[in-house]
Parts: sequence; structure tokens; C-alpha cells
Amino acid sequence: MLYYLHEMSRLSMAPARAMSEGLKITLNHPLNPMTETPLGRAVASAADIFEHLTRSYGKPHWGLDSTTTDGVAVEVEEEVVIKRTYCDLLHFKRATDRADPKLLIVAPLSGHYATLLRGTVEAMLPDHDVFVTDWRDCRMIPVTEDRFNLNDYIDYLVDFLHVLGPNTHVLAVCQPSVPALAAVSVMSAWGDNCLPATLTMIGGPIDTRKSPTQVNKLAMENPIEWFERNVVVKVPPPYPGMFRSVYPGFIQLTNFIAMNFERHVASYGELFEHLVRGDDEEADKKRVFYEEYRAVMDLPAEFYLQTVKTVFQEHELPRGKMIARWHPVLPEHITRTALLCIEGELDDISGIGQTKAALEITPSLPDEMKAYHMAPGVGHYGLFNGRKWREKIAPRIKQFIRAHDQKTGSKPKRKLAAESPWHGADRRSDRGAG
Repeated sequence: MLYYLHEMSRLSMAPARAMSEGLKITLNHPLNPMTETPLGRAVASAADIFEHLTRSYGKPHWGLDSTTTDGVAVEVEEEVVIKRTYCDLLHFKRATDRADPKLLIVAPLSGHYATLLRGTVEAMLPDHDVFVTDWRDCRMIPVTEDRFNLNDYIDYLVDFLHVLGPNTHVLAVCQPSVPALAAVSVMSAWGDNCLPATLTMIGGPIDTRKSPTQVNKLAMENPIEWFERNVVVKVPPPYPGMFRSVYPGFIQLTNFIAMNFERHVASYGELFEHLVRGDDEEADKKRVFYEEYRAVMDLPAEFYLQTVKTVFQEHELPRGKMIARWHPVLPEHITRTALLCIEGELDDISGIGQTKAALEITPSLPDEMKAYHMAPGVGHYGLFNGRKWREKIAPRIKQFIRAHDQKTGSKPKRKLAAESPWHGADRRSDRGAG
């Protein structure tokens, strides 16, 4: 019923949205004498924001048609390497002969489209052969298709790594840190030849018992049955995935906005002021951000519920209790994949220490293959987008990848580990506790 109410509300706003759009066009017309008056600009700006707030956003375009390598502009082509029911392995194929490291960027399946990582991909493209997990909106997948859960997620990553082959580097942003580390753990136990050379985890919930945030507390305060009753709903017609059980993207977006409601209200207030003053460049920046931020997708109910229980309630990975299919997920088997954990000082999604926990549960990995970076003054989104990402965090990841890339002939640089607070730290874990 919740999804039906949401759709009814969205459709009922269509006439008002159309009138608002028409009013904006009329008041911005150069022949309208009201256009340059304070009242005209204020009303046009208010109409613009109303239309923007009530619009439904689909999947954004990547818009990465070129990059710059060695000071030369290079064309980039989007190429689908593998098509799966729930995810495409997307390759940003550069028109260059450079033999750069292969990088698999694992986008989060947490409500937003993979295009949220546009800035991440853009920063890594000049120096890497980039592949991305491009997840599909579950409401567009017919209910007759197979279900998808956390085990399937791990299977997808293992399959993608097998396709990409040895000496691939993995960058997991937020939520996929857990399945990525699980995939590497299972492949390490197999002695798989396609083990990634490095795994970088950014703001990931490896152990949410450390510095729990509001997101973590919500998961702990309610039993899994509460989530099943209150946030899992059926997709309504006429979507192709009608009657499929999903965790709707609009609920996730509402939760994200509620966490920082005053900040978003202030941001829209700034957008209004930019529009009134005619500061189009600054207004476009905010508008583009919110068009991306408000473009959300539905998640498979099975995946969502299993993730809540396994990661946020039972903490199975850091406790050594996680099972992927029939394979025990034991990070102590990791001996050949270098790990870099990155956290943000102001991250309100994954608290400090949650990602770093990956270094504590991998005792068999040499210290020189472990590194940790704390980004001062950076929130969750800033860990993979924006100026600080481009200037501080991305260069750190590039250095780490080059240091451990097998084709460069470089040996792991102890300097990376020595700079890290992890170096020489106590590696005792609470494996088996609780």
C-alpha cells in the first residue's frame, strides 16, 4: 500500500508541476516585462524549485565521453562487458594504447544508481582501465526472474574478477566493502589465480559495532521482522517488476534527507537565492547535485533483508560467522591482496573504525600490504566525490595501486604501511565473540 500511495502522490502532483513549469518559462521569457523585476525573478525561482522538488528522476547518464592522459584528450566509450539480470559490468574504454592497471569500481547497491560515482570514475580514468558494476533498478526487473541476495552479490563479484583476470584492482565504495572483502576471502581460500592485487574500501560497514551511527542504531533497535513488515513492499503496476518485493528507493532517499534535513533545507534556500540573483553557474551546480542525489532505485527485498541481518545486526563478517553459499568467509585466508581502508572524519553513515576493522581481521596479511587513511574534515559523500576526493584521496589510492600492481614490477612500499596508524598496531580480533 505504501508504494501505491507514493505513486498516487507523485501522479497527483503532475498538473501542479506542469503549471509550475509553464509559469517558470513565462516569467523567464525575454519579452515579458516582469522578467527582470525582483517579484518576477522571485516567483520564477520559486516555480523552478517547486518543479524540481516534485519531479521524478530516472537513471542519469554517465556523461564521461573523454578523459585526459599525459595531457592529451582521449575519447571514452561505454562498453557492456557482461550483462546480468541485476547488474551490467560496464567498461569505460579509452582510445589509448596505455597499459594501465585494471580497476573494478564496485558501486553500492543502496538506493542510488552507480552514476553517483561519476566523480570517482572521472578521477580514476586518466590512469586506469576502469570497469564499474552498473546495478539495475529492481522495479524494472520482472518478478519471474531469479531472486537476488547478498550471496548473489558476492557471486557476481567473483565472476567479474574471473572475467577481468589476474592483477585486477578493486575499489569498493561504502556498502560493497563487505561483499568485496567476502569475495576476496573466499577466493583466497581457494587459492584463486584471479585474486585482485589490491582491495580499497571507502567508508565501508565492515564492523558496525565500532562508532555506531544513526543508520547502525536503527538496524540494531528493530528485529528483522520489523523491516520486513514496514519497509519491504510490492512494486505496483505498470512497472515491469510489478508485484516484486522490494525496498523502495524513495524510502531510502527519505531516510538520507531526514538525517540532514536542516542542511538540505539550507541548500535549497541557497539554490533559491542563486536563481533570484541570476547566478546560473552556482545554481546549476546545486541543481545537478540534487538531480543525481534524488535519482533512486529499488533494491531486491532479499538482498536488503539479508544485508541488514548479516552486516548490521549479526556482524557475521568480523565475528568469523559469515557464510557465502556454502563457503565460510574467513578473512584470515587473505595473504596476497593488499588492503587499503579509507575513512572520513565526519562520516555519518559509516563511523570511524568500521572500515579499518578489515585490517584487524586479516592477521595473515603482512603489514606492508596494509594501509589506512583518515580523511580529515570529510563526510561520507566527500570520500568519493568533490574536491577533497580529487586532491587528497584519489592520489592516495592511485599511489597504493601502483605500489602493488604486479605489471609495474614494483614491490610493496613499506612507506605506505609505515605512514599508517595500522603499522605495528594490535591485531587482536574478537573472532567468535558474542
